[in-house]
Amino acid sequence: MEKPLVTLDKATTCSAWNYCGQRLATGSTDGTLAIFDPVDPASSAFACTYRSRVHEGSILKVVWVPPEYGDAVTCICADGTFSLWEEVAEADTKSLQWKLCKQFEKSSNQVLDVQFGVSITSLKLVAAYSDGHVKVYELLDPLELSNWQLQAEFQNVIDSVSKIGKAACFSASISWTPQRGESQQFSFVLGFNSSVAQLNSAKVWEFDQDHQRWLPVAELSSPGENADPVYAVAWAPNIGRPYDVIAIATKKGIALWHLVLNPEHDGKLSAEKVASLSGHKGEVWQMEWDMSGMTLATTGGDGMVKLWQSNLNGVWHEQAAFQPSS
Repeated sequence: MEKPLVTLDKATTCSAWNYCGQRLATGSTDGTLAIFDPVDPASSAFACTYRSRVHEGSILKVVWVPPEYGDAVTCICADGTFSLWEEVAEADTKSLQWKLCKQFEKSSNQVLDVQFGVSITSLKLVAAYSDGHVKVYELLDPLELSNWQLQAEFQNVIDSVSKIGKAACFSASISWTPQRGESQQFSFVLGFNSSVAQLNSAKVWEFDQDHQRWLPVAELSSPGENADPVYAVAWAPNIGRPYDVIAIATKKGIALWHLVLNPEHDGKLSAEKVASLSGHKGEVWQMEWDMSGMTLATTGGDGMVKLWQSNLNGVWHEQAAFQPSS
């Protein structure tokens, strides 16, 4: 018999598990942030341990900070703002409370997605906006989650000289390269669902340490398809492969790309489309890899959750499918 892990309010708009899957954060239409924890270590049930209205408007998305930096979440709100909330111990009682530690500047444009990238030495945050702009923030003090600095701002285009007219972006998806080692460069993949063709295609951005700037090093789209809106991207963890695997969801389905790790003479990375996955009835809005980077989970407008794997010959296939409960 099926047993629910947690029961959410009807006004819940978004949810996110933390890195180890032991805590759940949710946001609601009335601006309420809620945190759910296991009832006890031996139980699979969760109970709400914190609930507070942290914003006047609706919360559209919640994102956990990487676990190396404590228990904290970012709330993306409908009015164009996003804020960072951290669980801290009260000085007098030592009890744990969630406190606002950073309110990022308000923009006239909607924040569509926010994701964190972590390396051995630093933490970065990239935010995508409804006008097609991207902002990258850097944490200045690893012990102070309130201390952020704007590092860069650019648009998701290959040619930085091109002039992009007024863009209407409806959604965006960001995925950082999973951490591999000390010598790894900061890089992420980003795609838009917008009215401007140049913004849409998924592009890999890498931080050029020598010149202290972000550069597009690969475009993950086939000829004639670079104008297709991108609904979701997911960068797979890499355990020993000589290439990275990135999943891109568009109206044509899910494409899997191999990204060669060694750059060419011009600094670009070679990319090859190796598989196309279809089976969802409608658009795919979310994708997640498992910790090994061998299984891809996808879901979308049809409510189905599908698991994809490749066989020993490298052929990708649907491994399992889960129907939405009534």
